[in-house]
Amino acid sequence: MARFGKAEVRAYLDERGVPYEAAEHEAVFTMEGSRALGLPFADEVAKNLFLCDEKKRSYYLVVMPEDKPADLKELRAQLGTRRLRFASEEDLETLLGLRSGAVSPFGVLNDEERRVQVVFDEELRSYRGLGAHPNDNTATLHVPLQAVVEMIENHGNPVVFVALPR
Repeated sequence: MARFGKAEVRAYLDERGVPYEAAEHEAVFTMEGSRALGLPFADEVAKNLFLCDEKKRSYYLVVMPEDKPADLKELRAQLGTRRLRFASEEDLETLLGLRSGAVSPFGVLNDEERRVQVVFDEELRSYRGLGAHPNDNTATLHVPLQAVVEMIENHGNPVVFVALPR
């Protein structure tokens, strides 16, 4: 199965004429590491959480402002799902073709079964663009949010926006 890595994500965006800023950098594994890079769009780099329900029937990729706490109880209530927990490294690799530290909305391009629902925090709508890894934590792309949403919808994964509290 073909996997979307850094080069494939950039080619995907280029082929569709999606504008983006790119920054190559050392591998980062945390939001703190990302902030230390001093990216020109650092204030719009998103936090990405890969979650599943307690029965591992539903999977969610949650994209939210990096400085906002993740309230899983509130998220569960808004999604109307079972209790949420972080999905395993194995599920991350199997479903999104990603490793910890490289979790990104671009990972849905590897979700051939369209099992992952992407959940965006409403606050991201105020961003000029969305900063995310191109499925590799040695680069960060700054892409218009609407282009990311359209990419996910065109791929066939469900998208929902929720208003998570600060």
